[in-house]
Amino acid sequence: MPLLTDDHVPYLARLSEADRVALTTAGTELRYPARTVVLTKGEPSSHVLLVREGWLKVTDDSRNGYESLLALRGPGDVIGESAALHGTPRSASVTTLEPVKAVVIAADRFTAFLDARPEAARRLMAVLTDRMRAGDRKRLELAACSVRERLARLLLELAENHGERVPEGVRIRVPLTQQEIAGAVGSSRESVTRLLRNLRERGCVTTHRQALVVVRPEVLRRMGGSA
Repeated sequence: MPLLTDDHVPYLARLSEADRVALTTAGTELRYPARTVVLTKGEPSSHVLLVREGWLKVTDDSRNGYESLLALRGPGDVIGESAALHGTPRSASVTTLEPVKAVVIAADRFTAFLDARPEAARRLMAVLTDRMRAGDRKRLELAACSVRERLARLLLELAENHGERVPEGVRIRVPLTQQEIAGAVGSSRESVTRLLRNLRERGCVTTHRQALVVVRPEVLRRMGGSA
């Protein structure tokens, strides 16, 4: 079960060529350094971001300071669309994980694009529906699965959808820290560190500085209950 994304088809890839051109030329292209907050929870909504390059995380903080990693967004994804469409404050924060290139589109231009192109509006509704289903599944996993199971499923999902083949196995391209992995599985950094250490000792994964390689996916599948 995916924890962070659903069918992994970003909004831009769902559009016709004409709609893609219209959307990508509707705003201004900007570059953001790694580890930069680009949208802040609670702030007014005046624009959306269309990601062209790089990865970002969507997070929410609890009262005790714990940061939950709600989703990953990458090339082709649109971010901030719900708040912009409804004129409401941002419901979560968004931070770059690496250098990012994105098109910044004013909310009124984004809504005008959707009004003029009904098929693009329907495609956006499909994206929002997929995200809601992914959120529902994540809540179910948090309630029904152990941290060990959730971590195994997360690593498999990241390797399958955000991985590249290397001599050791499959390297996860998204540069997540152990704290961010903990936020994705609803656990503490200490627990995730212990579990990753155990996986390293068993030869299931190798870890480097902000890089993780899945070596034995079959073991992770058994751990996650999907073997």
